[in-house]
Amino acid sequence: MRPERQKKFQSVLIVLCLLIGRLAIQQAAAQEPAPQTKPEAAVQQRPAFPKIPVDPRVQIRSYLFKDTNETIEYALFVSSKVSKDKKNPLIVTLHGLGAGPTIMLRGNALDLAEEGGYILVGPMGYNIRGWYGIPMGKAPSFAKAPPKTADSTAAAQPNGDTAKKPKPSVFYDPNDPPNLRELSEKDVMNVLDIIRKEFNVDERRIYLMGHSMGGAGALYLGVKYPSIWAAIAAIAPAAFSLDPDMLKTVRHLPVMIVQGEKDNLVPVANTRRWVDKLKELNMTYEYLEIPGGDHGSVILDGNPAIYAFFSRHSKPPSN
Repeated sequence: MRPERQKKFQSVLIVLCLLIGRLAIQQAAAQEPAPQTKPEAAVQQRPAFPKIPVDPRVQIRSYLFKDTNETIEYALFVSSKVSKDKKNPLIVTLHGLGAGPTIMLRGNALDLAEEGGYILVGPMGYNIRGWYGIPMGKAPSFAKAPPKTADSTAAAQPNGDTAKKPKPSVFYDPNDPPNLRELSEKDVMNVLDIIRKEFNVDERRIYLMGHSMGGAGALYLGVKYPSIWAAIAAIAPAAFSLDPDMLKTVRHLPVMIVQGEKDNLVPVANTRRWVDKLKELNMTYEYLEIPGGDHGSVILDGNPAIYAFFSRHSKPPSN
């Protein structure tokens, strides 16, 4: 195998391994018991999300998601500089399809959050393929349902049995609730509310970022809830069903976009459309296109520039 092809193959393999969670699963740290709202209703536990090895500085917490009576996990890092006696900046970070929150709370993300005195929280988004409320539309091929076959058609059999359904995966599960995307968005906002109540959060410095599916989620939720965020950042945003024209309603919102030049899952041309719109609208923005960057490497490679961007932007004081 040629060296360049071997390097590309290894890079893709690493990304896939991260996404499907083949690496060791570590026990949750500081998990909070969720009270039942109704004694007669048994609280359901969501299946554990795929985790890369969890840094000991990261807490895995859970809360009761009342809409479905389930406990939902989220990941949290709190800088040692965070104090109840002062206002503290907060970053909400959204994971990509099939990954789980801990992929966004690792390596230099924690070091940068510690240095900047941030609270860094990664919601689940209900499950690992929730899309954070983004309307249905064109999806990447790896996120689509498997094609129907004679073995997968759910047709009733004479004996009352049903034929085999497509096997669930990190990318697709036929058993997901029909309002999955609505639940995904609500989970993000629930976690944001939990953190605001627990910590002394600086309302002028709340930021939103995400990778791939989460990058699209950052764009979508950034536009939908513009009064919350001081700035947003999208890394390799899989915004296939979103229109860049949506940015017209948030011309005041600083936006940063990071993209790998060699991304084979989210084409660079798709991301450049968003950059062109930011430029057309004369918005405050930065674009970092990483030469040779692939879909996975841009998370860590883009973090320093994103944190620097956030540090330069806060909402103006309220009158």
